[in-house]
This record gives sequence, structure tokens and C-alpha cells, in this order.
Amino acid sequence: MDIQNIKITSLPARARWRRALAAAERFDTGDHAAGLGRWWLDRAGGRVALSAVAARFFGTDRHPSPAACLARIESEDRDAVRTVLDRIVAGDGGAECEFRVHTDGQGLRWLRLQQVAMPGTVASGILVDITAAKQAAARERFNFALTQYLVGTDSIDDAVAGILQLVCEELGWEWGAFWALEDDAGAQAMLRCRYAWHAPRQALAPFRRASGRLGMAPGEGMIGTVWASGDARWIEDASGTADLLRADAARACGLQSAYFFPVTFVASDGRLMRPGVLEFFSVLQRQPDAQLPGLAKSISAMIAQAIERMTQQERIRVRAQTDEMTGLANRAHFYDQLDRLCRDVPAGQTFGVLFVDLDQFKPINDAFGHDAGNVVLTAFAQRLRTLAPPGWRIGRLGGDEFALLSAPGATADELGHVAETVLDAARRRFVYGEHRLAISASIGISTYPEHGTSTRELLHAADAAMYASKRNGRNLASHFSVDGTPADAGQRISLLTDLHYAIRRGEFFLEYQPIRTSTDMEIDAVEALIRWRRPNGEIVPPNVFIPLAEQSRLIVDIGNWVVRQACHDLARLRAAGLDGVRVHVNMAAPEFIDAELPERLSGLAAAAGVDPRRICLELTEGVVMKHADKSIAIMRELRRRGFGIGLDDFGMGYSSLSLLKNLPIGSLKIDRLFMAGVPYDRNDCAIVRSILDLGRHMKLQVVAEGVETDAQLGYLRQFGCPLVQGWLPGRPVALARLFDLIAQPQAA
Repeated sequence: MDIQNIKITSLPARARWRRALAAAERFDTGDHAAGLGRWWLDRAGGRVALSAVAARFFGTDRHPSPAACLARIESEDRDAVRTVLDRIVAGDGGAECEFRVHTDGQGLRWLRLQQVAMPGTVASGILVDITAAKQAAARERFNFALTQYLVGTDSIDDAVAGILQLVCEELGWEWGAFWALEDDAGAQAMLRCRYAWHAPRQALAPFRRASGRLGMAPGEGMIGTVWASGDARWIEDASGTADLLRADAARACGLQSAYFFPVTFVASDGRLMRPGVLEFFSVLQRQPDAQLPGLAKSISAMIAQAIERMTQQERIRVRAQTDEMTGLANRAHFYDQLDRLCRDVPAGQTFGVLFVDLDQFKPINDAFGHDAGNVVLTAFAQRLRTLAPPGWRIGRLGGDEFALLSAPGATADELGHVAETVLDAARRRFVYGEHRLAISASIGISTYPEHGTSTRELLHAADAAMYASKRNGRNLASHFSVDGTPADAGQRISLLTDLHYAIRRGEFFLEYQPIRTSTDMEIDAVEALIRWRRPNGEIVPPNVFIPLAEQSRLIVDIGNWVVRQACHDLARLRAAGLDGVRVHVNMAAPEFIDAELPERLSGLAAAAGVDPRRICLELTEGVVMKHADKSIAIMRELRRRGFGIGLDDFGMGYSSLSLLKNLPIGSLKIDRLFMAGVPYDRNDCAIVRSILDLGRHMKLQVVAEGVETDAQLGYLRQFGCPLVQGWLPGRPVALARLFDLIAQPQAA
């Protein structure tokens, strides 16, 4: 039906209004089918007439007063409607607006008012119910906002709390809450209000308190019923609903309508998951066709997806932070915890780090296999969990290494007590099948800020202290200590910290000192000498950083680097046609008691394409004597594989001649201390001649170190010393310079 224009411009005002009333009384089937309402407004008298459809929209009779119509309009929209009505009364054309009305029968609806005719003193127009379109647009906006919110949220707590607020603000509800099923220790699981949000303008504190105190078993009350059944529930009168256990609080706060729906999803393993129930309350008497029920499945699905995604993320995060075997924090996570404590520790407070290394763990792996080793590691980790005081953190750093981080405020006595407890835990036997396995532990302790203010400094200091425990017989706990003033201590810790990164940053380099024949001064061999250039260009002397490295496992890493680099340089010499030179490499005690050393060195030589016979490994008497049972067997295996073995600084240790005759060595070095008095000190000369005679009779090559003068060289030639080394035969040089020295022999 076309919109009717009533031509009453020439009629008196009263007649025009009667004509409008007659039009309003007409029953038009097309208007009902189209949901189209009509209205007429008497500009002069302020009277209103509505068609049947329009009257139904407002929930009034056909001839309401303007005040009755305005009363049905939401308070937030009334000013906008009044402004449009004023324009219509003033005779402006084209007036229109959108607003919300609330009726007892239909709840909250959206209407669009549009003026379509304005002849004389009577204005007319149409009313269209645009609720469906508004709800569709709101659903689209809401789903987009919800998706964006869930994607950008990293925790389930933030996600659920944010969703409650989003639903309430976007869809016009005054209260929203999430009830989660929580396990009570030793009792039945209960549904409790974990999150709640309400509009700031609403005084809902009594309802919040009632919700916070309440706990419901599955199947109990409205919340428990919805959770157990999986079905949503709508109530129009919250104060009169028997199974709403907070009805009195709802009545006191003016809450009326409410909607409850479960949050469920099917997990990746096929199980039905029911995290909880969402509830929303309104102070209005809403109808079930409001927007929320239509969005409930979408909201539930998105929350479920978010929970599943975040649960998976949490599982991945925990896995990334946890040592898979023991369940303790892994190296990276322990370092992160220590980083944060160093950063956040209150001023004036201290804490400690315990570095734990299991003694005699490798023999268990070798004798019984890795399964036995795993039993020891997991059992020891559980013992650490049991003994650690509250607030302490435990990590497995790798292999048989563990660390404990104390809570802030721990005293030196407390650190020592915990360390003794750890030692006792390691000493207790570990059961593997029918075997009772015995180990012990070596522990190093460092404290903040005395031994460092960063993760690197504290761990390096604790690591050095742990190695002191090993050197002193194992099964001990040692506090890190340095000699000298506090300033010296700080400098040593700083050096130790930088030393850990020197290999990775490529700060080490080798120089080679010639070992020449005493007769014609031809280069017979070279000794590889490590040098350290720090990032600021400073060259750190070996006598400074080598002792520091020997306090920790760094000396092993440095030894491996030296052998690898020396093999690489030997390959370059051979490629240049200079393949007759041998390289002497110094070895430290921890390397020569490692049963895997022969295999590792053979691998390095093979990788570089170097004949092991071109490499001579030097070790001191002290290393041999202190670990004779292990080192001699390793020396024999190295000789079998072709490596040369030399005894460095001969005469400065504790060796006996009876042991010396059984050592699988090929050379001796006369210490520079004995060379200092040659040829003028009678005692030094006698010692040097005795070593030369000993070497000759035992068919060992003898190298005299510290040759700096022609007089010393002449004496050594006179008594048949075959090889010499020192500043006179040649100072240490870089590899590039070594090429020239070998190619151009020095004249005698």
C-alpha cells in the first residue's frame, strides 16, 4: 500500500485532525504483514494518533499522550527523540531517528521514526521495527570484538573477565559472572563464582557478596542444574525463582531477568569438557528473544576455543620451561628465574645459589646403562623437591647438574644447612632393580650481591666453588671465595664471567713458540700457546685466566678449543708443504682423567685430516701423580692411537723414578726454574745434567725451556741437550709469521 498523504490543507484544523484519526483507525493488512506502523502528530494541539501496528510497538492504546510514548522510550534515547519531535512541530522536513522502546510483552525493541508528510497542522510518518537488523549488526560487531579480544589475550583469567564486561556493555546487561567447577581438597567439587562484572552505575554489592559466598554442587540450584544438564535457562523474575539460591539478594538489588548457559567444548582427545556456567542479569524484564540467547552458543564456543588454545599454550609453555625427565625447571627457565630475582630483589636483601654436581654418576651409566642413571636423576630431583624450603626454586641445568635458588633474605647459615641436607640426600642409596647405587655430590655456593649481581656472575662463582669441592675430595659444599681485596674479587668474578663467553665470541687465538734443535737451530716442533683478547682490546695474560679457568669446567672447554684450533693450523701447514712440524699442546688435569679424551682427540684430528703423530700432549707431574690410576691408562690409550705424550716442568712435581719408568711418555721438559742459574749456578747445572742423562738412558727426548742467553745455549749443546725452547730460539708468533720461520731456518 502506498503511503497515504491526507490532503487537508484547506480544512480547518479540527477537521484535519478528524481526518487523521479516521486514517489511524483503518485496518490495513499490508501494514501488519510488513510490520509497518503509522503515526500522526497534531502540531497545534500536541495530540498523537497511532495505527494498530504502531500502538503495538509502543505497547499503548491508539491515542496515547506524547508523555506516554516518551515513557516507553529508553532514557538514554529520549533526548534525541525530543529533539526530532521539536523539529517536526517547528515544521522542519525530513526528520527521522532511531531509538529503543521497552514493553512488557516484547522486551527491548529498536524502532526507526521517519516523517513522510507534513500538510498543514498535522504531521505524519512511519515507524519501522528494526530490532532484527540492529541485533544482526550488534552480533557482527560483538563477534568481531570478541574474536579480537580472545586472540589478543594470553590468559584464561583475562579472557573470561573481559568477555563478561564486553557482553554486559554491548548487549545491555547489568551483571555478568562465570561459575567454574573447582576441586576442594578431599571434598566434592563445587561450582564457585570465579569472575564477576557489573555496571558501575548499579549498586550490586549485596549480590556480589552473596555470589562470592555461595558454592553449589553439580545439579544443585540454577547454576548446578545448568552445568549438569548442559541446557540454558531463562528466567523473567529472578526474585521469585525458587532454584535461584540468591533470589533475596537479586530482589534487593532490583535484578529481574536472567540468562544462564553452560560453557562446553570437546577437547582434542574427544572428551567433553565443561569448564563452567555463564550468567547475566538485567534490571529489566527482558524476553527470551533478546540478543543474548542468540549469541550464547557463539560466546560459549569462542570461550571454549580460547580455553583450549590457552590450555595448549600453557602446556607448551610449561613443557618449554620444564626438564622432561625430572619435572624441575630446565636450564633456560632457571636462568630466567635468577634473572628476575637479580632484577627485583629488594634493596639490602641477599640470596644464594647452590650449584650441585653429582659425583661418580658416569660410572653408574657406564656399568648399568642410562636407565639406571635416569632412575638416580629422577629420584634425586624428588629428594630436592622434598628438602627445599618454601620459596626456593630448583632446576636441572643438564646432565648430572642441578641448581637451587634461595628465597630473598636467606642467610649464610641457611644456605649452608640446605647444602648439607642436599649432600645427605645424595649420599642415601638409590635403588635400581636389585642394586643399591651409591653417589655423592659436590656443591658450590655463591651469594648476591657479594659474589655478583647478575645471573652470569652468580652461576660462574657457584660453578667455581663447586669445582673447589671436587678438588678437595668431593662430597663437600664450598662457598665461593677469592684472595685479595673486594676490588680484586670483583675483578676476578668479572674476568670469570667474560671467560665463559670468550670461546663463543671468538676472543681466543693461538701463538706458536718454536722448539728448535740445539745444534743447527732448525724448527723441530712448536708449542701452541693460548691468548685472550677481550672486546676492549686488552690482552689477558695466560697466568691470569688459566688459573681462573682451572677453577671450573672451563679449562676442559678451552683445552678442546686449543686442540681443535691446533689441528686446523696443522692442516694449513701441511697444505703449504710444511708437514714435518709437530705441535705440543698443554693439557689440564680434568682432561687427563676423562676416559673419553682419547676418542674425542682422535675425532678432532680426523676431522682436520691430521696425523695424531704430529701432536704431542703435555701434562705436568702433578696431574700424573694425583690421578695416576686414571691418567696412566688414558696416556697409554693415547699413545696407542699415535699421539705423543710429554712430561712438562719435569723436576717440579712429586714423581718418583719408579713411577717414571712406567709412564708411557716420549719426552721431558726441563723447567725454566732450573735453567735460570745455568751455566753459573753449580746446583742448577748438576740438576740439568742429571735430567739430560736420565732422558738419554730412558730414550726420551729432552726439551730445555727458558733458554734466553747464548751462555745457556752453549752449555746445553756441550752436554747434549737435543731441543731448546725460549726467547733466544724464538718468541711466540702468530701462524702467519710461523710460515716464514719454518721456510727460512735460523742460522746456528
